[in-house]
Amino acid sequence: MARELSDQSFEFSDGVPVVQDSVLPLPLLWRLHHGDPLENPRVAYRLVGPRDAPVVAVLGGISAHRHLTGPDGWWPAMVGPNLGVDTTRFRVLGIDYLGGLGGSSTPHGGSAFPPISSVDQAAVLERVVQHLGLGSLHAIVGASYGGMVALSFAALHPEHVGRIVILSAADRPQVLSTAWRSVQRQIVREAIARGDGASGLKLARALAMATYRSQTEFAMRFGGPAVRDAERFRFPVEGYLFARGDDYVQKYRAESFLCLSESIDLHSVDPAEVRTPTVLIAVHEDQLVPFNDMQSLAARLAGPSRLIEINSIFGHDAFLKEAAVLNPILNNALVEQTI
Repeated sequence: MARELSDQSFEFSDGVPVVQDSVLPLPLLWRLHHGDPLENPRVAYRLVGPRDAPVVAVLGGISAHRHLTGPDGWWPAMVGPNLGVDTTRFRVLGIDYLGGLGGSSTPHGGSAFPPISSVDQAAVLERVVQHLGLGSLHAIVGASYGGMVALSFAALHPEHVGRIVILSAADRPQVLSTAWRSVQRQIVREAIARGDGASGLKLARALAMATYRSQTEFAMRFGGPAVRDAERFRFPVEGYLFARGDDYVQKYRAESFLCLSESIDLHSVDPAEVRTPTVLIAVHEDQLVPFNDMQSLAARLAGPSRLIEINSIFGHDAFLKEAAVLNPILNNALVEQTI
């Protein structure tokens, strides 16, 4: 789980700050996109990189947080020195999502928590940008849920971002993907009602893993025969799925999963309102965000855009697994003069 830190900065020996890590209180009467008030509103952020470099915000899936690089970072293969988001050339900004991990406002102790929109995540990111006196971001790189937030930010605050780079996200969720997530959320709700949210989260994550990856990968890794023990037959894929569920419950809360899974399915952006230059990276094997949905988004964006197609047996998880493919794409998308 992302660490909660008080306001800190870390410096090189020459005195240049390279990391700023803080929690920003928001106005007490902070009202969310769907009309609900947010109690104790706050957003945690982390800014890393050379003092005067352009700033790139980097946002990931619903399990992501403000730590991007190093051993506690969620994207160390893509963000760092001489990587796709090069921390020798850019400062990188991460946030803890509202409702998610870390130091931002989030569900605690079973208390009610309001619905969160990708618009709300964009609003708190914009507040951080202004608080830090950045003026505008050079770019936002958003993967999965983070891509939804980047699209919302570009639609609402075009003057505060120069370009957006979207990996495996569209203007609205695919209905079949919403169907899968709806079942996952109901599993978690019923487990919470029994007083055992962790068991529901384990099952929901196991089911989710079957949608993140591709048929090809599963056939290659888990195509062997079932093995019978004293209780029943066990299939090779079971061990993988439930191990991933066990691992997830050590890092994540059931209530946060409900909040941000729902936020994915509430997402909606009008592409005609996105005039910011956009690079879209689509994975042909992605079950959750089908290639055709991103192709359609590219055709309807109001601003200049470019669609890049890749293939990966990792499907929706390609943004976590395909560093060799994605690092040069990200690097070019951030430094090229035109899109």
